[in-house]
Amino acid sequence: MGSQRITDLMVQVFGVNAKDLSEQSSPDTIEEWDSMSHINLILALEREFQVKFTAQESVEMLSVKLVELTLSEKGVDLA
Repeated sequence: MGSQRITDLMVQVFGVNAKDLSEQSSPDTIEEWDSMSHINLILALEREFQVKFTAQESVEMLSVKLVELTLSEKGVDLA
């Protein structure tokens, strides 16, 4: 996966092991990724990366890869 910071946040929010996450991880592959934990993820990402997401961006970030792409579009350096 691209960013250790994203991985760390997802581990905290979803309570999963980092080894269980990949770019394809999504609500379909992570049982704990429900609507409430998705909101918590969005809030954690906003805090961690000092960004704000639109409602549209928030509902579209439904995989690790899409989270990374959205943050990159906002100018966040994930390297």
